Amino acid sequence: MNQKRSSTNDIALRVASAMQQMGIDGLPRNYELVYEAYAGANPELVREFIALGKFKTQAALDELGRKYLPHHHEEAVLQRSAGAVRDEMSNFMVLLQEEKTSLSDYGRLIGEASQAIFSTDQGAAQTALGSSIERLRQATERQFTRNAAMEARVATQSENMDAIQRDLATFEAAKFTDAATGLGNRRAFNKAVAKVYANVDMPLSCSLAVVEIDVGKRFSPVQVEALNDYLIRHYGALIKRTTPSTDVVCRFDGFRFGFLFHTVEEVEVGRLLTLLRTAFAAATLKHPETMRSLGSLTFSAGVCMVGSAGNAFDFVNLAEKALQQALAAGGNRIVVHRDSEGGGEGKDWMLYRAG
Repeated sequence: MNQKRSSTNDIALRVASAMQQMGIDGLPRNYELVYEAYAGANPELVREFIALGKFKTQAALDELGRKYLPHHHEEAVLQRSAGAVRDEMSNFMVLLQEEKTSLSDYGRLIGEASQAIFSTDQGAAQTALGSSIERLRQATERQFTRNAAMEARVATQSENMDAIQRDLATFEAAKFTDAATGLGNRRAFNKAVAKVYANVDMPLSCSLAVVEIDVGKRFSPVQVEALNDYLIRHYGALIKRTTPSTDVVCRFDGFRFGFLFHTVEEVEVGRLLTLLRTAFAAATLKHPETMRSLGSLTFSAGVCMVGSAGNAFDFVNLAEKALQQALAAGGNRIVVHRDSEGGGEGKDWMLYRAG
């Protein structure tokens, strides 16, 4: 655990130094973006960050941030969308005004034709009627053309409004999606855990597992860095396929994933994690370039039942602590946090140990 804290501090120092060297303003959104790039949790972000060159403009950083850290740019996105909606509404009001004027003119011509029909001066009425009918015919043709044009313009505006709505939906989804795996991200997991304790006196019946893939047991740091993208995508897809659709699974960072199972039965949690463990064992890795077999990996997990935690923070924290014990014991283990019978400090129960 101390090693992990030291690693985090090391990254933080590298980030601060890198920002100073590249002349990047010390804005919170810039710091998180550079931190994510140096942590290497998202390979695509890393590649695009490097592609910006040594000296990165704020505009380029913000464009990258909108793609990978959209929560920092929510206000700007909403302002743009609101502006687009205002423009479309203004255009629509202009259309309505034009239509109102056109209908008013058309109504006036109909009125003139009616007056000619009921005129007492037959000679004048005949001449006026012929002229009114011709103007009314021309106006009818123009109105027909206008109606078709109006329908087309309304259809275009409707498409524009739909596009704005889709953009907002995509932006909202991006805030809670891990770009590398398509799973939910840590923000989505925190949101799901918060719902568990929406009613603190009666939390939902759930169990929480924090899983970390044991990459260090099989690969060196250099190999992990080279295979990072492939490993994350491979196991992200595997975890997604293996986890029941009724449960929640999200990627935290690196090779850590969070699971929210809708059960408090330890046997059922054990069964679900054993299915995942079996899937890991069966999913032989292949080098993405040479296609050489790389064997398979295991994982370690910490589990906490909802009854052992009084709030969302403890729920996650106790599972994290159980995971640290599993890793400290050599990995490839699942440790479940359980309260002692006396209600005092919790104790950990080894669900399984490989070997």
